[in-house]
Amino acid sequence: MDEYRLKHSLAVARKMVEIAKEKELSDDDINDCFVIGFNHDIGYEFAINNIEHNIVGGEILKKSNFKYWKEIYFHGEVNIEYKSLFLDILNQADMQIDRQGNDVGYDRRLEDIKNRYGENSIVYSKCHILVEKIRRL
Repeated sequence: MDEYRLKHSLAVARKMVEIAKEKELSDDDINDCFVIGFNHDIGYEFAINNIEHNIVGGEILKKSNFKYWKEIYFHGEVNIEYKSLFLDILNQADMQIDRQGNDVGYDRRLEDIKNRYGENSIVYSKCHILVEKIRRL
Protein backbone atom coordinates (compact mmCIF):
# COMPACT_ATOMS: atom_id res chain seq x y z
CA MET A 1 0.00 0.00 0.00
CA ASP A 2 1.16 3.50 -0.65
CA GLU A 3 1.99 5.99 2.11
CA TYR A 4 -1.38 7.76 1.90
CA ARG A 5 -3.37 4.52 2.13
CA LEU A 6 -1.33 3.45 5.17
CA LYS A 7 -1.88 6.82 6.87
CA HIS A 8 -5.61 6.64 6.08
CA SER A 9 -5.90 3.06 7.38
CA LEU A 10 -4.04 3.81 10.62
CA ALA A 11 -6.18 6.91 11.21
CA VAL A 12 -9.40 4.95 10.51
CA ALA A 13 -8.24 2.32 13.02
CA ARG A 14 -7.63 5.00 15.64
CA LYS A 15 -10.97 6.68 14.88
CA MET A 16 -12.73 3.33 15.27
CA VAL A 17 -11.12 2.94 18.69
CA GLU A 18 -12.32 6.42 19.64
CA ILE A 19 -15.89 5.62 18.57
CA ALA A 20 -15.78 2.21 20.29
CA LYS A 21 -14.68 3.82 23.55
CA GLU A 22 -17.52 6.36 23.29
CA LYS A 23 -19.89 3.41 22.93
CA GLU A 24 -18.25 1.82 25.99
CA LEU A 25 -17.39 -1.41 24.18
CA SER A 26 -15.24 -4.04 25.87
CA ASP A 27 -11.45 -3.94 25.61
CA ASP A 28 -11.54 -6.93 23.25
CA ASP A 29 -14.07 -5.19 20.99
CA ILE A 30 -11.97 -2.01 21.03
CA ASN A 31 -8.90 -4.01 20.00
CA ASP A 32 -10.94 -5.68 17.24
CA CYS A 33 -12.00 -2.24 16.01
CA PHE A 34 -8.37 -1.24 15.59
CA VAL A 35 -7.59 -4.38 13.57
CA ILE A 36 -10.70 -3.92 11.41
CA GLY A 37 -9.86 -0.28 10.70
CA PHE A 38 -6.24 -0.96 9.91
CA ASN A 39 -7.17 -3.71 7.44
CA HIS A 40 -10.28 -2.16 5.90
CA ASP A 41 -8.54 -1.07 2.66
CA ILE A 42 -6.25 -4.07 2.20
CA GLY A 43 -8.09 -4.87 -1.02
CA TYR A 44 -6.53 -1.85 -2.75
CA GLU A 45 -3.28 -3.80 -2.86
CA PHE A 46 -4.87 -6.55 -4.94
CA ALA A 47 -7.92 -5.11 -6.71
CA ILE A 48 -7.76 -4.45 -10.42
CA ASN A 49 -10.79 -2.19 -10.09
CA ASN A 50 -10.28 -0.01 -7.01
CA ILE A 51 -14.04 0.47 -6.71
CA GLU A 52 -14.26 -3.19 -5.63
CA HIS A 53 -11.40 -3.01 -3.11
CA ASN A 54 -13.79 -3.82 -0.29
CA ILE A 55 -14.96 -7.05 -1.93
CA VAL A 56 -11.41 -8.14 -2.79
CA GLY A 57 -10.19 -7.33 0.73
CA GLY A 58 -13.13 -9.09 2.33
CA GLU A 59 -12.54 -12.22 0.27
CA ILE A 60 -8.84 -12.27 1.16
CA LEU A 61 -9.63 -11.91 4.86
CA LYS A 62 -12.38 -14.54 4.65
CA LYS A 63 -9.84 -17.05 3.30
CA SER A 64 -7.62 -16.14 6.25
CA ASN A 65 -10.51 -16.86 8.66
CA PHE A 66 -10.62 -13.25 9.83
CA LYS A 67 -13.64 -12.96 12.11
CA TYR A 68 -14.73 -9.59 10.73
CA TRP A 69 -14.24 -10.20 7.00
CA LYS A 70 -17.84 -9.17 6.31
CA GLU A 71 -17.20 -5.70 7.75
CA ILE A 72 -14.36 -5.25 5.25
CA TYR A 73 -16.40 -6.79 2.42
CA PHE A 74 -19.43 -4.54 2.97
CA HIS A 75 -17.80 -1.28 4.08
CA GLY A 76 -18.82 1.64 1.92
CA GLU A 77 -21.82 -0.20 0.50
CA VAL A 78 -25.29 1.29 0.84
CA ASN A 79 -27.90 -1.24 -0.30
CA ILE A 80 -27.01 -4.27 1.76
CA GLU A 81 -28.81 -6.62 4.11
CA TYR A 82 -25.80 -7.24 6.37
CA LYS A 83 -25.80 -5.25 9.61
CA SER A 84 -23.30 -5.10 12.44
CA LEU A 85 -22.14 -2.62 15.03
CA PHE A 86 -18.56 -3.01 13.77
CA LEU A 87 -19.61 -2.20 10.20
CA ASP A 88 -21.40 0.91 11.44
CA ILE A 89 -18.31 2.01 13.35
CA LEU A 90 -16.06 1.30 10.36
CA ASN A 91 -18.23 3.35 8.01
CA GLN A 92 -18.44 6.20 10.52
CA ALA A 93 -14.66 6.28 10.88
CA ASP A 94 -13.88 5.83 7.17
CA MET A 95 -16.22 8.66 6.19
CA GLN A 96 -14.44 11.09 8.52
CA ILE A 97 -10.80 10.36 7.66
CA ASP A 98 -9.35 11.78 4.46
CA ARG A 99 -6.82 10.03 2.26
CA GLN A 100 -3.90 11.68 4.11
CA GLY A 101 -5.13 10.35 7.47
CA ASN A 102 -6.66 13.59 8.74
CA ASP A 103 -9.88 13.58 10.75
CA VAL A 104 -11.90 16.03 8.65
CA GLY A 105 -15.49 15.10 9.46
CA TYR A 106 -18.20 14.02 7.07
CA ASP A 107 -18.64 17.20 5.02
CA ARG A 108 -14.98 17.75 4.18
CA ARG A 109 -14.52 14.04 3.47
CA LEU A 110 -17.41 14.12 1.00
CA GLU A 111 -16.01 17.27 -0.61
CA ASP A 112 -12.64 15.56 -1.06
CA ILE A 113 -14.27 12.50 -2.64
CA LYS A 114 -16.35 14.72 -4.93
CA ASN A 115 -13.23 16.61 -6.03
CA ARG A 116 -11.27 13.42 -6.73
CA TYR A 117 -13.95 11.31 -8.40
CA GLY A 118 -16.52 13.82 -9.60
CA GLU A 119 -19.98 14.73 -8.36
CA ASN A 120 -21.65 12.29 -10.77
CA SER A 121 -19.35 9.36 -9.97
CA ILE A 122 -20.52 6.10 -8.44
CA VAL A 123 -17.97 6.51 -5.63
CA TYR A 124 -19.23 9.94 -4.61
CA SER A 125 -22.88 8.90 -4.90
CA LYS A 126 -22.38 5.87 -2.63
CA CYS A 127 -20.41 7.88 -0.08
CA HIS A 128 -23.02 10.64 -0.03
CA ILE A 129 -25.83 8.14 0.59
CA LEU A 130 -23.73 6.36 3.22
CA VAL A 131 -23.06 9.58 5.14
CA GLU A 132 -26.76 10.41 5.12
CA LYS A 133 -27.50 6.96 6.58
CA ILE A 134 -24.78 7.40 9.21
CA ARG A 135 -26.23 10.74 10.25
CA ARG A 136 -29.58 9.04 10.90
CA LEU A 137 -28.03 6.41 13.24
